[in-house]
Amino acid sequence: MQLAFCLYKYFPHGGLQRDFLRIAQACRKRGHAIRVYTLEWRGDIPADFEVLVVPVKALTNARRYAKFSDWVRRDLARRPADRVVGFNKMPGLDVYFAADPCYEDKAQTLRNPLYRLSGRYRHFAGYERAVFAPESRTEILMISSLQQPLFVKHYGTPADRFHLLPPGIARDRRAPANAADIRAAFRAEFALADDEFLLVQIGSGFKTKGLDRSLAAFAALPEALRRRTRLVAIGADEPSAFRRLAAGLGLAERVQILQGRDDIPRFLLGADLLIHPAYNENTGTVLLEAVVAGLPVLTTAVCGYAHYIAEAGAGVVLPEPFAQAALNDALATMLADDAARRQWQANGLAFAETADIYDNAEVAADVILAERQ
Repeated sequence: MQLAFCLYKYFPHGGLQRDFLRIAQACRKRGHAIRVYTLEWRGDIPADFEVLVVPVKALTNARRYAKFSDWVRRDLARRPADRVVGFNKMPGLDVYFAADPCYEDKAQTLRNPLYRLSGRYRHFAGYERAVFAPESRTEILMISSLQQPLFVKHYGTPADRFHLLPPGIARDRRAPANAADIRAAFRAEFALADDEFLLVQIGSGFKTKGLDRSLAAFAALPEALRRRTRLVAIGADEPSAFRRLAAGLGLAERVQILQGRDDIPRFLLGADLLIHPAYNENTGTVLLEAVVAGLPVLTTAVCGYAHYIAEAGAGVVLPEPFAQAALNDALATMLADDAARRQWQANGLAFAETADIYDNAEVAADVILAERQ
């Protein structure tokens, strides 16, 4: 088959982008041809992929995305594909990978009613309806069960078009046999003393992931703990505002903010706690990556994968609505309790042995390649 994959932006360290690449490669391994339409591609192009960077420009994202869709539609008319797979919502998809939450629900619950008169709203609501409307034939790959009821509520999407995928955690995130050696080398490289704690926050979009909340909780630690703690945040985002915030909280010397990188497993093994107090998060793949590496997790219940933390007994999940004081207390308690951290680590490693969390690319490929009636 000739498969066409559509996504607005590819860069190596984004969660959606990593899911796209794994799924496309799973399809390629089964012998199918891969064509990719995108507005931006950063990083290496896999062998045997045809990548088309669509040459459209506009003053607004909504207008640019509309031009992108029109360009792709015209190109597909000239060079048809057997399946069109989208990782962003747009018309004309055979399969949609639902990485983003329900736009209509956010527009109705989090925005002023006047927002729904805007051109931006009309564009994104229309593109979402093109995927989820009852009359659409798009099959939907869900990565979080939390969002399906919202799509059904707003669009009446038939249940048989939804396909819930396992999380799809890369197996290289699991703690290897030499994890202790990797941890020791990492901590020596970052000059971490034996009695120092390292917090990590990992994920692009520092604002959405709640880095401001993490910094506030760090600043609120009792002085003795604060002096022994460092935080490293990693993600493809503009860090300047958060560096200023850290400086204003007196944490400048104890906080590093790094761009996305390829050696995340080393950070998961070298750290003492993953902190992820997101404002909203459809899934939160890094939560499970930390669990299978044996790294305790502190997160918020709003994350789609937070329930795995509770099921594994691998950390603390803060209930909604969020309270900064609860995060502050939980962080201090988790750092102070060595025995609890050892137990969360052991629970996470045991969970990694049996949990069905690794094969979403193969399941997604099954849906993409299935015969259509």
